[in-house]
Amino acid sequence: MTNRAERQPLPLMVLCMGFVLIWVITAAFPFLWTFWGSFKVEADFFSYSNWMNAITGPRTLQQTGATWTGNGYEGAWIEQKFWVAVINTAIVTVSVVVISLTIGTLGGYALARSGFRYTFWILIAALVFRAMPHVTLVSGYLLPFFQLNIWGYLPTSILVLVAINQPFTLWMLHSFFLSIPKDLDESAMVDGCTRFQAFRLVIIPVMWPGVVTTALFSFLLAYNDFTVTSMLLTQENQTMVPKIASFLGTVQAENKVMYAVAAVVSAMGPLFVLVLFFQRQIVSGLTAGAVKG
Repeated sequence: MTNRAERQPLPLMVLCMGFVLIWVITAAFPFLWTFWGSFKVEADFFSYSNWMNAITGPRTLQQTGATWTGNGYEGAWIEQKFWVAVINTAIVTVSVVVISLTIGTLGGYALARSGFRYTFWILIAALVFRAMPHVTLVSGYLLPFFQLNIWGYLPTSILVLVAINQPFTLWMLHSFFLSIPKDLDESAMVDGCTRFQAFRLVIIPVMWPGVVTTALFSFLLAYNDFTVTSMLLTQENQTMVPKIASFLGTVQAENKVMYAVAAVVSAMGPLFVLVLFFQRQIVSGLTAGAVKG
C-alpha cells in the first residue's frame, strides 16, 4: 500500500507530466521532421508557400511519381560516395577510442595511485588543455604537418583527436580509479601479482563500467568532430560530418541539400543505436565516476 506521505499532489503530477511531454516533443521533433523530410524532394521539404507540402508531398509526386522517394539517399550514398566517408569515420573513431583508452587507463591509474603533489598540476594542465578551443590547437599543428607532408591523411587527424581527447579520458578515468580502494591492488600484490598484473587482473574488471562510459564519450567526440577533420583532411579522406557540410557548400546546387538531409539521417542511425543499447552504462558510469574526483 502506498504511503500517503509519498503520494504527490495531482496538480504537481500533471505539471511534471506536462513538462516531460513538452520536453520529449521539443527534443524529438527535429529528428523526426528531418527523417520524414529525407524522403521528399527539395521543393516540398523547403517549401516557402505551404509547409504542409513537406507532409503531403505534391512536388515529390509530380517529380517522382510517388509521395515518397529515396533519391536523396541514392544521390548521397552512390552518386556522392558517402559510404567512403562512413568508412573513414569508422577508422578514425575506432582508432581514437582504442588509443585514448589505452593511454588513459594507464595514466589515470598511475595518477590515482601516485602520492606526489605533481599529479595535481598534471591534471590541472590537462584541464586547461581540454578547455582550449579546438581550432586554436589545430592551427598550431598545421605548419609542422605541412612541412612533414603528412597533412590530409587519416592518421594525422587521429593523432590530433587523441591529443584533444586525452585530457578528458585522463580526468574521467582518474576519478573512477579514485573510487576503487587501494586495498584491492595491494592485496593482489601481497598474493604475488606485479603492479601491472594487479592492474590488469583485479582493477580493470572492477573498472569496466567506467571504461565503457569513457569509451562511449570518446566515440562521440571523434564521431561528431568537425573542426579537426575539416581542417586536416583532404576531400578524398573526409569523414561524415565535413562530408555533409560539403553537400551544402557555399553555392546551393540542385538536390544537394536533400543529399545532406539524407546523409544526416544516415549519420544519426549509429548514434541512436549506441545510446539505446548503452544508456544504462552511460548513466551508471557517470554516477560512479562522480563519487570522487
